Amino acid sequence: MAFQQFSLSRRALLRGLGFLSAGVAVNPLLSSTVFADDKPLKTIKLAWGQTAVCQSPISVALKQGFFKKYGLNVEPVNFSGPTDALLQAIATGQADGGIGMALRWLKPLEQGFDVDLTVGTHGGCMRLLAPQNSGIRDVKDLVGKSVAVSDQASPIRNFFAIQLAKQGIDPDKQVNWLQYPPDLFGEALRKGEVQALATDDPQGWLLKKQHNLVEVDNNLKGEYANLTCCVLGLRGSLVRDDPATARAITQAIVDAQQWTAEHPEETAKIFQPFVPGSVAVEDIAAMLKEHTHSHHSTGVQLRKEVAVYVDELKKINVIRPDTDAQRFAEHYVPELLPAESAHQHASNMAHMSNMSS
Repeated sequence: MAFQQFSLSRRALLRGLGFLSAGVAVNPLLSSTVFADDKPLKTIKLAWGQTAVCQSPISVALKQGFFKKYGLNVEPVNFSGPTDALLQAIATGQADGGIGMALRWLKPLEQGFDVDLTVGTHGGCMRLLAPQNSGIRDVKDLVGKSVAVSDQASPIRNFFAIQLAKQGIDPDKQVNWLQYPPDLFGEALRKGEVQALATDDPQGWLLKKQHNLVEVDNNLKGEYANLTCCVLGLRGSLVRDDPATARAITQAIVDAQQWTAEHPEETAKIFQPFVPGSVAVEDIAAMLKEHTHSHHSTGVQLRKEVAVYVDELKKINVIRPDTDAQRFAEHYVPELLPAESAHQHASNMAHMSNMSS
């Protein structure tokens, strides 16, 4: 009954959605060629955070022609606005798809955005960091401490809050989460205003290196070693009305993820111009090697992973307790690519690329 009510509210919300333009900018310099072998390509708009290292496979897909291979002309959209605005842009057709953190996206989806999740892109990139002399060596050591976060709904904050809740600790009452602009995290730690940082890459990896910090926890330990953290979302109407195009976008992303996993140094060179500051190619490659870009779950496997996160977000009162995690996952994760064939196809494409190079 709760899920039926949710579905009805979703449709009602969609009727009231308007177009939103703030924070959207198309980068024509990265757009694919409009024709391939004299055949017109299908033009799509794909939103991405151009400074997020974990989204570097999009730059690979553009540079290496993975989109073009599947008949797509991609106009990359550099989206710098809030997550709800990104999802609204996708749901209303300003963008055909985008990549973001599952722990950030699932609550807006529960509220009704018409976006389907077609592939989990990788695991890794969330880090809990503390100084060597802080005495913090486990998430339970955060009790009574202050932790810097980018915002109170941050997926990184939620991830580590979940870990606290699993140990019987109330993350809202027993830990002080303080919001800072990401570029002030290091300064907040230096001044002693916080005792730990909950952040993502590239910032997390760079702060750890620059300040010789301890990585207390991350989202690749234990059960999370085989879970995605970021997902590709496509416009729901695109998946329903043009599944062939949705399948092509999804497969191109899968191929690019696998290529990234097998060519981290080359990916770093392709992506380095998008990283602010003068981050070395070697550092970007090191970050990519710590992520699991070979983990690109689809279909049944992605549904399992989404259901896990839905249930976990209930532990910290983000998702409603009466939301059925399995039905939620079945509703939002279409069966576009069988997981095994998608992985095998990506491996074959990477092998062919190795042979040609």
